[in-house]
Amino acid sequence: MIKSILGTSAIAIAAALPAVAQEVDRTGWPSSFTVGTASQGGTFFVYGSGYANLISEELGVTGGAEVTGGPMQNMALVHTGEAAMGMTTMGPAQVSIAGQSPLAPGLEMTNVCAHFPMYETPFHAVALASSGITSLSEIPAGSRIGFGPAGATADVYFPEMLTALGIEFERRNGGWNDLGGQMQDGLIDVIGFAAGVPIPQVAELEASNDVNIIEFTEEEQAMMTEMFPVANFEIPAGTYSTLTEPARAVSMWNFAIVNCDLPESFVYEATRVIMEDNERMMQIHSSAATTVFENWDKNTVIPWHPGAARWFTENGADIPADMIKQ
Repeated sequence: MIKSILGTSAIAIAAALPAVAQEVDRTGWPSSFTVGTASQGGTFFVYGSGYANLISEELGVTGGAEVTGGPMQNMALVHTGEAAMGMTTMGPAQVSIAGQSPLAPGLEMTNVCAHFPMYETPFHAVALASSGITSLSEIPAGSRIGFGPAGATADVYFPEMLTALGIEFERRNGGWNDLGGQMQDGLIDVIGFAAGVPIPQVAELEASNDVNIIEFTEEEQAMMTEMFPVANFEIPAGTYSTLTEPARAVSMWNFAIVNCDLPESFVYEATRVIMEDNERMMQIHSSAATTVFENWDKNTVIPWHPGAARWFTENGADIPADMIKQ
């Protein structure tokens, strides 16, 4: 078990018997690995635990998911080698590589490589129906808003978005499960999520409360896409039981990442396992519908690991040479 230098805990997943053909070169392969995810109750944790287990079973290497503060912290953990693998979002990845991470100012996290495309992270908010809040503009000044763990994608960007929209609020941080409990206890008014949908904590809130899924207006979308590295997104009707019609949001792409020092053959096989079994990935989380070859080009920030790049180029990707880690 790898212990994080940033104080996270780990959830172990036992490896199954090796399923890789004997002719695969295992020189330098790790005896175990961890995948940096995020707090329990969020999509990163569910998705990351699942794909760690899948790689572990298929390659016969002990693997597990590690509870972390999310994308920004995962960049640091993977860069230092505290976690072999992880999950991040394009915005946090960009600032971390540039040495602008609030967790380690000045440290250029250049030993992080792209592994495979995951899904888009939509930004949207949730409030109890009893609050009467049905839109962002209706959030009262001074409202207590939870943005997930400090340094997570929601915490980095959502407060800036709301400030740009002229919304005054009190900022709260915590794991998604904790924030959900605080909302039910009346300690916070709104939760601003940035995670793949459906978000487990929202579904849990819906099970015992009437909730409002708060979307962006078209004007708010236009402002956000102008100011931040996001794109328009539509949360499909039925994603949550509360959502009877599609909801407007803005989103940011997520990618799986690996430490660049991992052996090429190991990362190639791990990439193959994930990308060639989308049915299994969909069983892990429905957001994996976009964990497909065609979305390799959504990465414009992180250099590719040579092992991952080899699988994608063999399958038709045209990855520029300067985007592959040398």
